[in-house]
Amino acid sequence: MKTQNGASITNKKFLPWIVCFSAALFFFYEFIQMNMFNAISADLMRAFSLHATELGKLSAYYFYANLLFLPIAGALLDRFSTRLIILSALLLCVIGITGFATTHSFVLACIFRFMSGIGSAFCFLSSIRLASRWFPSRQMALVSGLIVTMAMMGGMVAQTPLTLLAQSLGWRHTLLLDAGLGLFIFTIIFSFVQDCPPELKQEQKASQTELSDLGLVKSWRLAYLNPQNLLCGLYTSLTNLPIALLGAIWGSLFLQQTAHFSATEASLAPSLLFLGTIIGGPVMGWLSDRMRKRVRLMVMGTIISLLLTLIIICLPALLSLTTVLFLFFALGFFTSSQVLSYPLVAESNTKSLTATSVSVVSFFAIGGYAVFQSLFGWLMDYNWHGSLANQIRVYSVNDYHRALLILPIGFCIALLATFLMRDPNKAKLD
Repeated sequence: MKTQNGASITNKKFLPWIVCFSAALFFFYEFIQMNMFNAISADLMRAFSLHATELGKLSAYYFYANLLFLPIAGALLDRFSTRLIILSALLLCVIGITGFATTHSFVLACIFRFMSGIGSAFCFLSSIRLASRWFPSRQMALVSGLIVTMAMMGGMVAQTPLTLLAQSLGWRHTLLLDAGLGLFIFTIIFSFVQDCPPELKQEQKASQTELSDLGLVKSWRLAYLNPQNLLCGLYTSLTNLPIALLGAIWGSLFLQQTAHFSATEASLAPSLLFLGTIIGGPVMGWLSDRMRKRVRLMVMGTIISLLLTLIIICLPALLSLTTVLFLFFALGFFTSSQVLSYPLVAESNTKSLTATSVSVVSFFAIGGYAVFQSLFGWLMDYNWHGSLANQIRVYSVNDYHRALLILPIGFCIALLATFLMRDPNKAKLD
């Protein structure tokens, strides 16, 4: 009997981690899709005869879908089975990737990219929704950091590994393998994810009844008009810009065309950017839980990230590969302070509105991808002088400097936003 009780205790101890991190594999997978253009941007520009603005638009369709469906995703996840929603969204994403890999039409490529983005709207919110049910508040920053770490591992896979795979197999076959990975993750989620602990099923039903009485519009109003949620969303969007611009699409080309690194060498820098976030996310979360302070660490991360960004922008041609890799790693580490926005929002809103409230932050973060990737491409093309190499546009150092000014300006605004935030009461962190 003691053995059974011991086994039961062990299962209860590990089950929350198994459930939440099985679901977080969806977030890992979506970050591959979100950031894969850095590895295959040159291939796509050749395959569809694209310039920088068009490439930015093609990438941004993923984020347009996110923006449209994030408010709906939050409301659905607060009201219905998280497991069923994750499985449906992941399947839609796999269909979009398969279509993108096989089409030769730019219009269809945009449509399939949009489909993948619809699925992505649910990936992070579902993980946070599950974490809020399976873990106490005092662990939320650490768990959120680990969930984001899994996503950044996906972003890292989308850099050098995906570059080497695309060079070996071609980008279309690489994306078909990517779709197969999605089906494998589907099987894991189907097998292990549960909506909530058995003892909380009645509480979950009561929460769903409360939300039904509250109504969809009022729940959106409570979440999307909460100043704390809006400030956290703005902060996350702006501190995520290095990932959105250097990690997702332009980092490799920037280093190839300004520092004259090879494609493989240049792809290492975005990989180190993600590695920094992989390590920084849990560290920031753990420190925040220990200090019971969120905002102070967010301020520190923003200031250091601003300084690192200025060095990377101004001195790429004067830095060795080792120094560039270190700077990208450090930038990823300190911008990971953005993960603290999610527990800060979860603790600043009623528990029944967790997914809807966190969707505000995700809305801003994904909106940053959609807006700033397109803006970056437009700034790059604005003064382009017509240079081509291997059917790819070649941009000057000045072109990159002009476009990359988005980063320090964004960090300055993010820093101002932190001065208006407030930490939750310590009682909420117990």
